[in-house]
Amino acid sequence: MTELYGAAVVLRTAVAEDVPALAAIRATPEVRARWRGPDDMETEVASDLEDPDTHCLTIRHQDRVVGMIQWYSEEDPDYRHAGIDLFLDPSAHGTGLGTDSVRTLALHLVDDHGYHRLVIDPAADNAAAIRCYEKAGFRTVGVMRQYERGADGTWHDGLLMDLLAVELVR
Repeated sequence: MTELYGAAVVLRTAVAEDVPALAAIRATPEVRARWRGPDDMETEVASDLEDPDTHCLTIRHQDRVVGMIQWYSEEDPDYRHAGIDLFLDPSAHGTGLGTDSVRTLALHLVDDHGYHRLVIDPAADNAAAIRCYEKAGFRTVGVMRQYERGADGTWHDGLLMDLLAVELVR
C-alpha cells in the first residue's frame, strides 16, 4: 500500500473501507457540480477504485478522510506523462490541503516513477482549482474549447495545465 506524506496530508492507496466517506464527499453539491455521476455515489467511487488504469489515493488530514487524488499515465515512450485529478471535502477548500496533495503526488510521480511532465485539466471557470494547481507549480498551456459536457447538457471549456519535473518546487 502506497503512503505519501505531505506537509499536512497523508495520501494512501484508497481501499474499500474509504468508499462511504469518499462517496459522501462526492455527493456534496460543491463537489458534485464538478464530479458528476450517478445518484449512487458509493457504486461510482467503488468503480473508480477498481479501474486498472487509474491509481486512486485517499487524502487524509488529521486522521480524517478529506478527499481523493488520482493519477493515470500515458506510457507510449514518445508521449510518456502522467495526469492528476482530485476532489476535496468542501470543508477543506481554501485550506492549502489541495495544493499539498497535488505537490505531494507530483513529487512521487517525478521522483519514484520518473515522469518528466504532469498534466491537470480543471474546468476553465474553476478559479479556485486553477489557483491551487498554480501554487503547486502548474502552468497554463491553453484553453480546450467545449472540452466537457456540463450537468446542464451544454459543452464547457477546460484548461490544460502542465508541470515539468525541472520546475517542481521541492
